[in-house]
Amino acid sequence: MAEYPLAKFHFSVDWGGTKIGFTEVSGLDFETEVIEYRDGSNPEYSKTKMPGMQKFSNLTMKRGTFNSDNEFYEWWNTVQLNTIERRDITINLLNEEHEPVVTWKIKNAWPTKVQSTDLKSDENAAAIQSIEIAHEGLVVENG
Repeated sequence: MAEYPLAKFHFSVDWGGTKIGFTEVSGLDFETEVIEYRDGSNPEYSKTKMPGMQKFSNLTMKRGTFNSDNEFYEWWNTVQLNTIERRDITINLLNEEHEPVVTWKIKNAWPTKVQSTDLKSDENAAAIQSIEIAHEGLVVENG
């Protein structure tokens, strides 16, 4: 039997116990910053590179706009001076049996930007809204 890579179109998003359908999720990346150091008495003419702090990209999630659906805006409206409702988010890439095969767990997420759909009178497309989310950590569980 041939081995194929996983398809990326079958996934689920769970934030705070609510499962919401999205058309796109991006920004599931992370990196370790590099610390460069050189001691003045070091005989090498180059810097030592050490691992530093971890850095996580903001998530961007897009979905269709539905009548009477204000969940993005309700969450964004929890922003007050130095406070915000933070949520843990779980994103699962699913197999043919709808079981998770790759899971991304996002910690302490909060919305930084909500974008409404663009409007265009000569286009035949669904109205898509998006939310940009900052967070404090990402763990990937595979298989």
